[in-house]
Amino acid sequence: MIDWEEMAARGGASWVESANDPEGGFPLDNLPYCVFTCGDRRHPRPGIRIGDFILDLARAGGSGILEGLDHSVLTACHAHTLNKLMACEPAALAALRERLQRLLHARADQATRDAMEVLLSPAAAATLLKPVDPPDFTDFYASLDHAANVGRIFRPDTPLLPNYKFVPIGYHGRASSIAVSATGVRRPRGQAKPAGGAPAFGPTHSLDYEVEIGFYMGPGNSFGEPIGIAQAGEHIFGVSLVNDWSARDIQSWEYQPLGPFLGKSFATSVSPWVVPLAALKPFRVPAALRAAGDPDPLDYLWNPDDQHSGAIDLVVEVFLLTPALRAAGAGPHRLSRANLRDLYWTPAQLIAHHTSNGCNLVPGDLLASGTISGSQPGSAGCLLELTHGGGKPIVLPNGEKRIALEDGDEVILRGHCRRDGYPRISLGECRGTVLPADACLPSIVR
Repeated sequence: MIDWEEMAARGGASWVESANDPEGGFPLDNLPYCVFTCGDRRHPRPGIRIGDFILDLARAGGSGILEGLDHSVLTACHAHTLNKLMACEPAALAALRERLQRLLHARADQATRDAMEVLLSPAAAATLLKPVDPPDFTDFYASLDHAANVGRIFRPDTPLLPNYKFVPIGYHGRASSIAVSATGVRRPRGQAKPAGGAPAFGPTHSLDYEVEIGFYMGPGNSFGEPIGIAQAGEHIFGVSLVNDWSARDIQSWEYQPLGPFLGKSFATSVSPWVVPLAALKPFRVPAALRAAGDPDPLDYLWNPDDQHSGAIDLVVEVFLLTPALRAAGAGPHRLSRANLRDLYWTPAQLIAHHTSNGCNLVPGDLLASGTISGSQPGSAGCLLELTHGGGKPIVLPNGEKRIALEDGDEVILRGHCRRDGYPRISLGECRGTVLPADACLPSIVR
């Protein structure tokens, strides 16, 4: 007799052979969500990635193989985005995940395989759309190393502001300019003030990327009712890669006294894949240890279980592919590698703080970690840090130098989890190419 509860926890082998590649990143343990079109099916629909294929959830829901699942889940499988799935109760989503793992498991009978196989489309042939239409977007500043590195550039004597180790810092971003991976990013215009010069309006000369992880909210909280730290992590539906593009010269001139505005709001890129939190359970680790003398979190931000396993061991990498590298047939050059586990604040602490004043979060809301940087060389999550504020250009393998992104540069983010005894879990890629300021752009894919 198959122990389905254990199988659901550990995944196992699939009859979809490509899912069993230990380096493939999309095994039965993962099953990330997406929204896609493929072939003559031009209607956007939710899907599940398994190996080199996407399982069509809309067709699965109509075929009867998901019969018996919660009505809210079956309805959400026919939606244009993942927002309705994110509104489903965790127990209903867990039942969907277990059902799919059963149907795709190597122990499934031939009749099941035949019924499922017709629902699979090659991922390489699919058009991946923006998976979620976030009602709201909040960007945090949760990496101590990033905050300290940036602080040393602008405030060498006092890198960290007094509040940083007491309160998770964040700002309200712009949801309307969130775009799916591979959408071109036009160089933004804005007002900037060069050193010793007068303010002027024009294209940014200091375009940068920021590698982040986004947390999509599941069921939220009622208006005026905070989410307690002990329950906060349960409200996360899944995670994705996020590139929070930044125009540093515009940002530095405008951010006083109210914070980021036009230097950030022009574009934020997200991966097409949303990895469910259940897939990351084996990679939960203790929160980063605080240095001696650091203040303890206030009571509303403190929970022993969250400190024990509230962080996630998730590697994030940034690659740069310039026009010259592309023309030479060279691959992208890795700029940095860091880990989400090193954040000063856990995801649950971010949610608990966000709602502590009664702010209501809703399904599909996107909360980003802020730039993820580490303490080691080569772990800084943006060019501002890597170039020490522009004073130390990056030298690429072909001799090119960068202190900021140039037109035609493509930034590629990748993320994965790895642990002995478990298959590699991939977050896929998040790509974006810088287009000239006068480039014509298609509408953002929704």
